[in-house]
Amino acid sequence: MVVHLAIMNARKCFGAFEALRRVSLDIEKGEFLTFLGPSGSGKSTLLNAIAGFEPLTGGRILKDGDDIGPLPPDKRNFGMVFQGYALFPHLSVADNIAFSLKVRGFSRDERERRVNRMIDLVGLNGHGHKRPSALSGGQQQRCALARALVFEPELLLLDEPLSALDKNLREQLQDELVSIHRRTGTTFLFVTHDQSEAMAMSDRIAIFNRGAIEQIGRPDELYDRPNSRFVAEFLGTMNVIPLGDQPAAAGKVCHAGFGLDADHETISRSAANGSAVLAIRPERLTLHRDRPAADSNVLPFRVDALVFQGSCVVVKGSAPKQLALTLTVPRGGFNEDLAVGQDRWVSWNRSDARLLHD
Repeated sequence: MVVHLAIMNARKCFGAFEALRRVSLDIEKGEFLTFLGPSGSGKSTLLNAIAGFEPLTGGRILKDGDDIGPLPPDKRNFGMVFQGYALFPHLSVADNIAFSLKVRGFSRDERERRVNRMIDLVGLNGHGHKRPSALSGGQQQRCALARALVFEPELLLLDEPLSALDKNLREQLQDELVSIHRRTGTTFLFVTHDQSEAMAMSDRIAIFNRGAIEQIGRPDELYDRPNSRFVAEFLGTMNVIPLGDQPAAAGKVCHAGFGLDADHETISRSAANGSAVLAIRPERLTLHRDRPAADSNVLPFRVDALVFQGSCVVVKGSAPKQLALTLTVPRGGFNEDLAVGQDRWVSWNRSDARLLHD
């Protein structure tokens, strides 16, 4: 691993409000890292601090070992793509892309060479002469991306650049961004509050909550092994079963209430103190007509709603003690006689559940 950027105990205060609370992380050279979290969690604040738009209250940002805190934004050699694109309306696509090269003193021939390469890279062939007002939203986004990449920045910062686009176009540009990232090898820092977007694009995801990073890791690690209830519920749908008292360990199994068990390796470190919850993804639950023979992790279940979602059916229902549960059934395995109001059973393997701090 080659560390490109090191964030060390970053703090940012706006008056009495602490927007960043001693955030530390290493950003690897060439990776696609996403800052994910709800509004006000600190993700955009950290991105703006890295860009040089917001000075830190405390801590340091190191690029290749050097402190870049004193450097203004234009001296950091970072590209930036904003949510609102910020294109110059009076300039053509080609001139918008060339603007940063002209400011940096590149020759006319070099500007033309780089602009043509970027237009081809982002799929804007035939549009170089047009002004932004003649482009679709997706084309404007491609133009903004090309302008940010044309001077070959060491780092590309993207602040929710796809949020204003419709679903189909957003998914198309997600694929194109990943392709461009692989072809350029540039380090990408992407900010979003969209979980599916982060999961689809990122090498790693840093999940922010209240000015701090709750957990950082690969998408599959965060989805399968969340270390807190916040991460579990924020990253996709999660069934959460409150257990009250701390579950008791017995050999390699941890026994909880309701006759529920979990393996020791599924226990989050944050569940070591205080009350705990059992967390399990909807696709890990199995629906049964009759009670299965398993001794643990079996609950009676009443079907309350069926939601058709194309490739699967979402089954929502209730277990004892007013416990709401959701499970997904692939279309190929869907029992056509399943109906609202029926009594069934649900079960799961203890290795598929995690014990987390409430």
